[in-house]
Amino acid sequence: MTTTWSEFVKRSLLGLEPYSPGPSVAELRARYGLDEIVKLDWNEGLLGPFPGVLEVTAAELANAWMYPEQAYADFRAALGDWLGIPPERIVPAHGIQALVASLSAAAILPGDRVVLPAPTYGLYAQVFTAAGASIERVPAAPDLRLDLERMAAAADRTGAKLVVVCDPNNPTGSLVERAEWDAFLDALPDRCAVVVDEAYVEYVDPARALGRERDVADGRPVILFRTFSKIFGLAGLRLGYAVVHEDLRALIDVVQEPFNVNRAALAAGKASLARADLVAERRAQAARARDLLALRLEELGATVYRSQANFLLADLGVDDIVLTERLARRGYLVRAGSEFGLGGHVRITVGPDGVMARVADELAAVRFEVAESAGTEQT
Repeated sequence: MTTTWSEFVKRSLLGLEPYSPGPSVAELRARYGLDEIVKLDWNEGLLGPFPGVLEVTAAELANAWMYPEQAYADFRAALGDWLGIPPERIVPAHGIQALVASLSAAAILPGDRVVLPAPTYGLYAQVFTAAGASIERVPAAPDLRLDLERMAAAADRTGAKLVVVCDPNNPTGSLVERAEWDAFLDALPDRCAVVVDEAYVEYVDPARALGRERDVADGRPVILFRTFSKIFGLAGLRLGYAVVHEDLRALIDVVQEPFNVNRAALAAGKASLARADLVAERRAQAARARDLLALRLEELGATVYRSQANFLLADLGVDDIVLTERLARRGYLVRAGSEFGLGGHVRITVGPDGVMARVADELAAVRFEVAESAGTEQT
């Protein structure tokens, strides 16, 4: 007797594709004969971990034989001190992706409605669809900012259980303003919660940051997801956390794998918080890099969407798939907008000024090549 695995798994999984990160850097170096690849496609913190963090992380490996029960408590206490909230509201996790999966396991039943903006990070739809949810997508406004008014209306119309807001949004970098956020919360229907993915929140100008920890404290139906992958430069260690009401924290922990964050990651997170004074410096560096790159792109005639994250989205007016492939041949990886339904656009991670100047020069040359080739093909 044989097993047909497509009949063994949940029907909601059928037709879904696993996340594919694409070719590795080593594969691309070999394919194009390159010594160096500059990764500007995954929004990693290109400046790396804060000073001293790697040494603390390496030292923690001596304790690899122990489960990280006390490390969890120490990390949550340090994070609570930095955020100014009780540690009981903090749920450490193996990155934001794990938190999305845990929330889905805890809350989503087949037939539930989930409202998502478009464009946004693609993992949300994949995970909630796999759980059997029905996805309601709400297009962005003409300037590609989130249309929170229409998202709240969609939640009300469909009886949604969950709305997901990525703020700053990926891939646009746009930021929700206070007045529209407050109106959105007030317009949500009863028994509907909102998840806010704040992966890039540390890059936001403090004068414009909403401080949604207060919403959680006030008992609003708000769940916050954050990460150490971006400004703290720890993407390879997979460390994230949720800020939630104490009652929800216990329920999420029921479905999370016990000790799902390793000791090295927790030690790196705690050591990073000890140098949190550097967050403002890195925020300023990212803002300068964004401004430099935006200026160069605008000189090319590109439409640049102003961002509060560590990346820029730009409409270059040429075939983005061809452009990104030709850039890769030159050793620069950027994200094709077509992956988000934004043909002609590219998303570029910002980093050191010198890297920004170099990629701007390469973009100018490649954009000219692609435009010239397209013109030749049309004549």
